[in-house]
Amino acid sequence: MKKSHFKFTKGQRSGIFLLLLIIFIMQSLYYFVDFSSKDVSVNKDELNAFQNEIDSLRLVEIESQQTKIFPFNPNYITDYKGYTLGMTPDEIDRLLKFREQNKWVNSAKQFQDVTKVSDSLLNSISPYFKFPEWVTNPKPTSSFKYQNDTPKTFTQKIDLNTATSKQLQIINGIGEKLSDRIIKFRNKFEGGFIDDIQLQDVYGISPEVLQRLLNEFAVKTPRQIKKIGLNTASIEQLVTVQHIDYEIAYEILDQRTLREGFKSLDELTKVKNFPVDKIEIIKLYLTLN
Repeated sequence: MKKSHFKFTKGQRSGIFLLLLIIFIMQSLYYFVDFSSKDVSVNKDELNAFQNEIDSLRLVEIESQQTKIFPFNPNYITDYKGYTLGMTPDEIDRLLKFREQNKWVNSAKQFQDVTKVSDSLLNSISPYFKFPEWVTNPKPTSSFKYQNDTPKTFTQKIDLNTATSKQLQIINGIGEKLSDRIIKFRNKFEGGFIDDIQLQDVYGISPEVLQRLLNEFAVKTPRQIKKIGLNTASIEQLVTVQHIDYEIAYEILDQRTLREGFKSLDELTKVKNFPVDKIEIIKLYLTLN
């Protein structure tokens, strides 16, 4: 005889009844009891003041995260500085190559001509350009012939390797800053200048001022150096020469191999990327032997 699945004991029937009662009570509570929250009164003025304070703090945080630009000389822009200004790697490279030739940017327009930056970027950063005073406020050229325009003999001239800042300032166009710059550049080399032509590497000397300077001064005690043999020099030796970096040094060695040795120092001007305008300074350090 099969056992029925619908027969329950007294205890089971009581449990089922209790469960149904609980379900009924819960359903009744759901329909008849209001569980919605009561309206909370809000002071709108206080809420608006709090929101304004949050907005102010947010603006302060945003401003603090932005890169602040201070006045700067664009001639000294580094890779990192250029990146923060929004310049592309190609634009930065163009400026650095221009500066490697010891040339200087002296206006916003010239900066754009060299770097090829867009008009919008130029307009945003050019207000921060700060050029030397002799560029922004050049002294008017006078037709008056200065006494020091008449050159002295070599014996009469003052030695550039011993000249003081005050002595250099007797030249029209050389003030305290430029004279200090000349001496600082001279002191970079133990023993000073090798030749007058090295003055071309001093920033801020115009051709006219340089001529007046050389009318009164000369390198009378040149720094003694051991010249490097161009046809035997290694890469490491060549990069010790002013204006020759590793890239140019490798190009020199390639040309030396192709030519089976240089026949004259002037043949260096045929080397790729060679700083032709600095050939006379570079020749001070080299010999063919």
